[in-house]
Amino acid sequence: MPATNKKSLSDKSYSQKAYLGKFPYNLVNSGNLTKYFQTLTDYQFISNKINHPDFGIQALIEDYDLLDDTQTATHPDQTKTLKYIQSALRLSAHILTQDKQQLVSQLWGRLQTIKTPAMQTLLTQAQKTQPHPWLRPLTPSLTQAGGRLLRTLSGHSHLVNTVAVTADGKRVISGSGSMDNTVKVWNLETGKQ
Repeated sequence: MPATNKKSLSDKSYSQKAYLGKFPYNLVNSGNLTKYFQTLTDYQFISNKINHPDFGIQALIEDYDLLDDTQTATHPDQTKTLKYIQSALRLSAHILTQDKQQLVSQLWGRLQTIKTPAMQTLLTQAQKTQPHPWLRPLTPSLTQAGGRLLRTLSGHSHLVNTVAVTADGKRVISGSGSMDNTVKVWNLETGKQ
């Protein structure tokens, strides 16, 4: 491969990494909230960030937390849409970490009942750009975004019979008791042990 092709591939890779890594943050800091909302409801951005080896699902989930209280209050409808998408991603994180090809099915299964134009556009984009066969739930069969369940924590080898949340609400402690005698401490935001 000629040196110019290697350089252009390297530049493209760097540009994509910079775009996926800093673009939402820069949009919020510059006050361009319209473009921020468009970016985080764009299926291609969501898919690219999840599939990039330097980012993944958790980095994308964190992009949805960049707005401050004033920005949230002045854009309630857009913020609600973003929170639904973030919730769907958080609920799907344990699946998408294992199999990123399930992104479209996970979004459809968790967001199809939300009939806002932005949500329907996202689901249509996802359906049209999916290169692999996928299961499209016809009814809301997965836990819906925006509900009480925040995240699935995977890691115990047996049934969990004890769960406690720390007073600050940031950590969860789970135990399998007599099954495998393990206790695990989880970060509730990231789902990591």
